Amino acid sequence: MMGLLTRYKALTLIQRFMLAGLFILLAGMIGIGAWVERQIVSGVVHRTGATTALYVDSFIAPNLQSLDSSEELSPDQVAALQRLVQDNPIGRQIVALRIWSTRGKLLYTSDTTSILGKTYPMSEGLLRARLGDVISEISPLNDEENASLGVQYPQLLEIYSPLWRTGTNEIIAVAEFYQSTEDLDQEIRVLKQRSWFVVGLAILTMYFLLAGFVRRAGDTITNQQIELADKITQLTDLLAKNKKLQTRIRQASASLAQLNEGYLRRIGSELHDGPAQDLGLSLLQLDTVKGQLEKYPQGAIDQKLIEQISGVESHLQNALKEMRAIASGLSLPQLVELNLAETVQRVIHIHERRTGSSVTLDLIAVPDDVSLAVKITIYRLVQEALNNAFRHAGGSGQRVSLTSENDQLVVVISDTGPGFDPHQVRAKDGHLGLSGMRERIESLAGSFSIESTLGIGTLITARLPIQVEEGVSQ
Repeated sequence: MMGLLTRYKALTLIQRFMLAGLFILLAGMIGIGAWVERQIVSGVVHRTGATTALYVDSFIAPNLQSLDSSEELSPDQVAALQRLVQDNPIGRQIVALRIWSTRGKLLYTSDTTSILGKTYPMSEGLLRARLGDVISEISPLNDEENASLGVQYPQLLEIYSPLWRTGTNEIIAVAEFYQSTEDLDQEIRVLKQRSWFVVGLAILTMYFLLAGFVRRAGDTITNQQIELADKITQLTDLLAKNKKLQTRIRQASASLAQLNEGYLRRIGSELHDGPAQDLGLSLLQLDTVKGQLEKYPQGAIDQKLIEQISGVESHLQNALKEMRAIASGLSLPQLVELNLAETVQRVIHIHERRTGSSVTLDLIAVPDDVSLAVKITIYRLVQEALNNAFRHAGGSGQRVSLTSENDQLVVVISDTGPGFDPHQVRAKDGHLGLSGMRERIESLAGSFSIESTLGIGTLITARLPIQVEEGVSQ
């Protein structure tokens, strides 16, 4: 059984379908053939019964009209029945002939072993013939009145035919015929062979037509499967290349973030060591000139000149302060040795010290081990968002929340300032504002959203992975 199952599983889909179709068609052929066979037998039997009934109406019934008033047959009637059985071609096919009264009394029989005048239990065929039906069936001869015939014949064709009173619908008796089934069996055998041949030929033709259709359909399906497999292979390769490209893009973005921080640190250092020092030296020299001018007697020097010099000195001091703040903001502290919580605390502390505002920090299940690119991105995100909150909202209700969900970090930065219309600001903002924050987050396969309502405040939410691959793959 297991071997057959293994062989079946080894077949192709088309072979399985054809095998199943063969079994189904064979089962259908057997069922149809058996039904046709039964119909043939029934048709031949009923045709023989109809022929015999016509024989009864034509030859036997006219000789038995006296039975409408008597249940006895005269010697002349008996002799006439014997002649009909012996001399007529149809009669010679009759093995036994019996005449029954409508009450089941045996009035005549060609079988001398049966008892005349005896009333037997009425069989179903006799009852139905008494009601006007012609009944024909192949009988096994196992009842009481057929005991003698059963010794000679295993089975006979039994026919019950009603005897009608001439010109009326009155049944005066019932004729029972027993015919040999040899010729009938031969006819049925030939008809069966022909019917099985026709059914088999029809089923075989159907199978070959189905096989041809299935083969063509199977070839089409096979070709489509091959094409689909090729498409899937191409798509799989394309997805793999796309995934590899995305990985390289994220790696490049992570490396670029670190590289940009190096550039910013360098620019901040050069601003601090270059223009800032020049401005400081200029302020010292300007202060020296101002001191020397103050030594002159009052009125010797135009007071407006001294005021202009003081204004220039004030502007230079503000420029120096702003330049140092910019240089300080560009210079990112060393984050390699800091964990994520310490990184966020550091940027908030620098913001509070620089602006004098207060920021509420919520840290919930913050992991320690995150990529350096992620720490840099979060540092810049919090720094830019808090700067915007202080610049536009005066530092009102500043809050930073950092938590982790599954494999992502969630950063939420909010304030309770006057709020704004994000769509208008996004249209005007082209570089270091909201677009810069969004690009930083999305470069690491994260998501960025901002919600702001006039008079209520602003809420910035960023989601990004905890770990990203760093370094561009070769």
